[in-house]
Amino acid sequence: MSLTHLDETGAARMVDVSAKDATVREAKAACHVAMRAETLALVVAGTARKGDVLATARIAGIMAAKRTADLIPLCHPLAISAVAVDLAPDPALPGIRIVATVRTTGPTGVEMEALTAASVAALTIYDMLKAADRSMRIDNLRVIRKSGGKSGDFEQD
Repeated sequence: MSLTHLDETGAARMVDVSAKDATVREAKAACHVAMRAETLALVVAGTARKGDVLATARIAGIMAAKRTADLIPLCHPLAISAVAVDLAPDPALPGIRIVATVRTTGPTGVEMEALTAASVAALTIYDMLKAADRSMRIDNLRVIRKSGGKSGDFEQD
């Protein structure tokens, strides 16, 4: 298997996708922020000192998906059709589960945009709650589903 972001000399390059078909492509990425039960209670009650944690994290994730090419050097700037960032408090963690879904119609996938959205939403949660709980962890960032394109569909838990 060759690495497509390297040329024949081993130098980094942006992959030429001009010959690829534009198809509907979607990716979902997930992670979670683990925290103390008392910290999660602040989020659920809406009493965190910095404001509405979930609304702020959702907007941050959406904004991040749109800026992925500015953050990751070899990513293509894409015309994103849709971004959704779902945040679910989970007392069993305790913490917040994050799923970011990104869709486009184009010649390359949106896995990096979905991963960026999920991770920036998680970082925003950490930032907004760090005064209450410095022991929070951001865990298990991964692509859980992708569809479209020549490589076909992919799904994992």
